[in-house]
Amino acid sequence: MKALVVLFLVNLTALFAFGQNATEVLKKMDETIYAPKDQTISIKMTIYDKNGKSSVREANTLQKGYDKRIFRFTSPASQAGIGILSLPNDVMYLYMPAYEKERRIASSAKNQNFAGSDFSYDDMESKSYAEKYDAISLKNEGNDYILELKPKPTHQTDYTKLIITLGKDNYYPKKVQYFDKSNKQIKELNNQKIEKKGNYWVATLFEMKDLRKGTRTVMEFTSVKYDSGLSDDEFTVRKLVQK
Repeated sequence: MKALVVLFLVNLTALFAFGQNATEVLKKMDETIYAPKDQTISIKMTIYDKNGKSSVREANTLQKGYDKRIFRFTSPASQAGIGILSLPNDVMYLYMPAYEKERRIASSAKNQNFAGSDFSYDDMESKSYAEKYDAISLKNEGNDYILELKPKPTHQTDYTKLIITLGKDNYYPKKVQYFDKSNKQIKELNNQKIEKKGNYWVATLFEMKDLRKGTRTVMEFTSVKYDSGLSDDEFTVRKLVQK
């Protein structure tokens, strides 16, 4: 009986330590992704339909810390000015120039795709993974960690599980797999080009695939600037609707 108790405590300690390791890896991944104080990025976005036909857009995005982001299309003319603003406390706005009015995005609507791309509002939201997900398990696979996340009860999302492959050398995600309620993979993000720019790691080329629709969206960072001292004034509704 005593031996069984000891074995139980050993297994419990191992499980606790394993959970702690998964949480620590999640923390380090967030710290790597959001290491810059701020970022100014120019983006080329290419959207491919299920037949492979493509359309190209350009955009600019500003990021401050991990919880402030403004993303705005600059071309073509039909898309220019469309933008989203992500702020702390689950606040997110969409601006469509055709309506000349911003609209707050409800948490329940963040599963919708943004501007015809394969990125949902949830994907575009500026919030650390640890704020939205709990680390469930961690596996070692060669030079990579395989991290399983499940959404926190407070986070409304269509994803019931994420599996993230990240490098042990830099804790930057290489691949994110998204699963639905039936445990079927529905989307996949592949960071195809991960570079160290100055002191920071960043994916400068990445692709989101919608496995249900057979569509994909590729984003390429054409320029990246860090730590320029962006003011909080850059992350306001007034700036979002500014022409």
